[in-house]
Amino acid sequence: MQETVHNTGTVYLVGAGPGDPDLLTLRAARLIMNARLIVHDGLVDPAILSMARKGARLVSVAKRRSRHSMPQPEINALLVAEALAGKDVVRLKGGDPFVFGRGGEEAEACRAAGVPVEVVPGISAALGAAAAAQIPLTHRDCASIVSFVAGQCKGLTDQDWAGLAGKGRTLVIYMGVATSEAIAEKLIADGLSPDMPVAVIENATRPDMRVLRAELAGLPALVNGARVKSPALIVIGEVAAEPETELRAFARENLTMEFGQ
Repeated sequence: MQETVHNTGTVYLVGAGPGDPDLLTLRAARLIMNARLIVHDGLVDPAILSMARKGARLVSVAKRRSRHSMPQPEINALLVAEALAGKDVVRLKGGDPFVFGRGGEEAEACRAAGVPVEVVPGISAALGAAAAAQIPLTHRDCASIVSFVAGQCKGLTDQDWAGLAGKGRTLVIYMGVATSEAIAEKLIADGLSPDMPVAVIENATRPDMRVLRAELAGLPALVNGARVKSPALIVIGEVAAEPETELRAFARENLTMEFGQ
C-alpha cells in the first residue's frame, strides 16, 4: 500500500491585539475567519475567537501565573506536528507575537523542523492600553524614551533597571501585578522618586477596562486594594499623571498656540 504524502502546512503566528476585535489587523481577521485550526492563548478575547469559522478546531494553551495548561516545549511540538501533518495552524496570541509573546521561540521551533512560518503583527498590549487610557507613552514636554520590561520575579532579580524610569522617560511593565511591591521597592532603591506618577490599566480596550492611578510608593496598595487582575499593565512616568495636571494643561496650551487649534 502506498503511503499518503502530506504537504507541510504553514504556522501563522498572529497577534490578536489588546482585546477589542476592532483592533485586529485585516490580515489577522482573515486568517482567523478562514482557519481550520486555531491554537490560542488564554488572554485572547472570546469575541475574537467567535470570529472563527463554523467547525474550526480551537485549542487553548492558556498560560496563567503558576498554572500552564501546556508547557512551552509542548506548544512548540504541537505546532510543528500539526503543520507536518499538512495542516495550516493559526497560533493566536494576545498583543503582538514578538513582544513578550514567546513568538520567537515558536518561530525557531518551526524553522528547525522545516515548517514554513509567517508572523502577523498585532497592536501590542502596551500601545493598545496606552491609547485606550489616553496616556501618551511619549510626549514632547515630558517623555522621549520608552522602555518595556517584564515584571516577573526573574526579571526583577536578573536585570538592571537603573535608568529605565525617571525624568523624560516612560516605563511600561508587563506581567507586574503579582510583583508590584517588589517593583516599587526596586525602582525606589534605584533612585526613582516615590511620588513618580503610576497608572495601572486593567483589561485594556475591553468594556470592563479600568485605569487606576497612584504614586510609585502607593503602587502595591493600589493593586491590592483595587484587586487588580491580569491582563494589566503598569505605566510609570510623568505621562501617567492625571490628565488635568499642570503638565498636561501646559502641553495643551503650547500645542494650541503652535497649531492654532
